[in-house]
Amino acid sequence: MDAKKKKGIMDYIFQFAGEYKDAYAKSVIFAVIGVAFSLAPYILMGDMVKKLLSGKRNFRVYMMEGLVMAVFWILRVVFHTLSTNMSHRTTFKLIGNVRISLVDKLSRLPLGTVQGMPSGALKNIICERTDSMEPILAHVVPEFTANICAPIMLFIYILTIDWRMALLSIATLPVAGIAMIWMFKDSDVCFQKTQDTTKELNDTAVEYIGGIEVIKAFGKTESSYRRFADAAKENANSFIDWMQACIVPFSLGMVIAPATLLSVLPIGAIFTMNGSLSLPDFIMIVILSCGLIAPLITVMSYNDDVTKATTIFGEIDDILKLPELKRPEVSRGMPKDYGITLQNVHFGYEEKEVLHGIDLDIPEGSVTALVGPSGSGKSTVARLIASLWDVREGSIKIGGVDIRDMSISDYNAQIAYVSQDSFLFDTSVRENIRMGNPSASDEEVEEIARKSGCYDFIMELENGFDTVVGGSGAHLSGGERQRISIARAMMKNAPILLLDEATAYTDPENEAVIQKSVSELSRGKTLIVIAHRLSTIIDSDQIVVIRNGSVGAKGTHAELLDSCDLYRNMWEAHVYAKDTDEMEGGVFA
Repeated sequence: MDAKKKKGIMDYIFQFAGEYKDAYAKSVIFAVIGVAFSLAPYILMGDMVKKLLSGKRNFRVYMMEGLVMAVFWILRVVFHTLSTNMSHRTTFKLIGNVRISLVDKLSRLPLGTVQGMPSGALKNIICERTDSMEPILAHVVPEFTANICAPIMLFIYILTIDWRMALLSIATLPVAGIAMIWMFKDSDVCFQKTQDTTKELNDTAVEYIGGIEVIKAFGKTESSYRRFADAAKENANSFIDWMQACIVPFSLGMVIAPATLLSVLPIGAIFTMNGSLSLPDFIMIVILSCGLIAPLITVMSYNDDVTKATTIFGEIDDILKLPELKRPEVSRGMPKDYGITLQNVHFGYEEKEVLHGIDLDIPEGSVTALVGPSGSGKSTVARLIASLWDVREGSIKIGGVDIRDMSISDYNAQIAYVSQDSFLFDTSVRENIRMGNPSASDEEVEEIARKSGCYDFIMELENGFDTVVGGSGAHLSGGERQRISIARAMMKNAPILLLDEATAYTDPENEAVIQKSVSELSRGKTLIVIAHRLSTIIDSDQIVVIRNGSVGAKGTHAELLDSCDLYRNMWEAHVYAKDTDEMEGGVFA
């Protein structure tokens, strides 16, 4: 048995409400006051019946009580409106804060953790599922409390009239309760199944849509569609199975629970006839008992909503509890220079270790190239330096300061990182470049584009710098996206620049332009380059050969040709491929 106490809906509300707890409390108080005003007319109605039976014929008395009933009803509407308005406003603020917390949390998680989460599931939690809690939190919190208070108030009032009739008025509840327990006994399991199948459907849909080009190109339409169709059917069946399991007990409960008159009328009539209950009190109890169970049925109807909100809050809480990068809020030290030192660095993805004790010195202002076979770990080294993961063992220091002793914001200011999978936001080219320095003027953006060698192609776009690039830069080619990403990194003007195969999708002609631009713009900076074309890094101050997660060799291009068989073989393969491509005019020409 799990020793950890399972959280309920109120635990999560108090956890996430934060500064809005008082507003929720006020909405509950207003709701309870509204309920009290809604009950008062029933009591006045019973009083009017009493007076009629006692022979009072003063019309003004009844008119005044009728007016008071109307006032109470208006006050009930006023306080209900105040409660609902406050709970809605508070809920929207809470949901906004939850979303901000989730996105902020993602920025502090190791990259591997984020990449291990299906993007469809993350988007679904942050957007749709979090949004779906709004009506639940806005209504359930005040109305759940109010609808419990209402029958309790009525029951207490009936007790003051006749305790026997009070017990009779709730005689149907035990029977209905058994039916409800029957219905709810597997509700958590059934609900979780619907959520799991919905997630699977979401992920399958995202994968199907995202991979539609590959699916069509390789004739996998039928098999891919079948997987989506199976997920859709499984999702639908999970809801149908749950509904079928609930329909009989739900129907029994809904029929039996409100039938208070089955016990109140016959037995109350007997008490009245034998003189132990007065006729006016009997009529008053009949009227009040009719409103006793309805609020409880409303409370029971919230069960699915409460289960749903609890599950969603649990998913949000699970994300917020994920281990973060180990960084202080305030830096414990700042680098004295921008040299980089890796000492006995070990790292692995999940259980598999991919770096085995890397030791490496990268002097300030130098150009260092990391090369090696695919899967050797060179990109992992770059990402660790970029602080996208934490090392398992060892340390990475910038200017003598362990990067784990610097705050995320302070460290990010030291690094500009461009990967081969360049991501652009769905905004203009100008704003994508400006993200490197949000305070940059339009003129500075255009100037850095000139220096980065991408001004001319940008001006050939439909709206120049104001061209919207589409989601993930979909309106541009891979090479164009990379060039804009490099310009964005240059705009940041950080002292350390990391280029992880940043020209992988550019043609040789444009690559030469980019290399020249990078060389000029990175002068004086600490530059780390991973390149698949070895001819672009032969002038590096040092070339580090990564083999099987370890440093196989390091030196200049000439030194490695003489001393490292792996580098020499890679260079000969590169030269051969380049010569063959030139002789044949390019394989894909």
